[in-house]
Amino acid sequence: MKVRDVMISEVVSAPPHMRLKDLARLLVEHRISGVPVVDHGTVIGVVSEADLVAKQVGRPLSQRTPLDWIFGERPSPWERRTRDATTVAQAMTAPAITVDADRPLREAAALMVDRSVNRLPVLESGRLVGIVSRADLVRAYLRRDEDILRTVRDDVIRHTMWLDPDELRVEVREGMVRIAGTVDRRSTATILEKLIGLVEGVDGVANYLTWEFDDSALEPAGRDEPEPGAASLTARERPRALHG
Repeated sequence: MKVRDVMISEVVSAPPHMRLKDLARLLVEHRISGVPVVDHGTVIGVVSEADLVAKQVGRPLSQRTPLDWIFGERPSPWERRTRDATTVAQAMTAPAITVDADRPLREAAALMVDRSVNRLPVLESGRLVGIVSRADLVRAYLRRDEDILRTVRDDVIRHTMWLDPDELRVEVREGMVRIAGTVDRRSTATILEKLIGLVEGVDGVANYLTWEFDDSALEPAGRDEPEPGAASLTARERPRALHG
């Protein structure tokens, strides 16, 4: 799944010359906590409600050191700039941290964690096409797990392996598939694990399957014409990926 699959296409943005009072009104009206700053179609920064709060109250008292009380506060350049700001351009964080629309969701999630941001402007050919938030990623991962579970049960277990999925226990969490139960042959358990690993979105398979018969030492019926069935499928060409 890519960023474009979960991003919000109708982006609320702000021009750099917008006054902060108007920005505050914009955030309240749309019930959002921040917007990208766009100048002639190019994202040049991001401004959030945190920037507005910083302007109103400055540095919290809890963050002041004893030397501040003795010698007076020495705000950082960012604090001084934010306190004196009257327009979006003066208060925004720049350059903006962005993500390309065709990047995998895991890259967007890693970027948010590494850079401690809650949202990312989404670009395509350098132009703003959407925005993705942490909440969007959470919803996407939950939906992805449901799609993976349905694909594993219906496409892999039932229609490819001709097994009853109700006789096996399959769980999916954050792209990791856990499968348990008993199948007829050891090779069946091996093939199931390989096929599940090919399902789009699966990050790993925890195979807890047991089997009634260990056929791993059996030779195919013929060297040039392998006997069809579970025992010979493992030697065949790698199957194409399954898509939910």
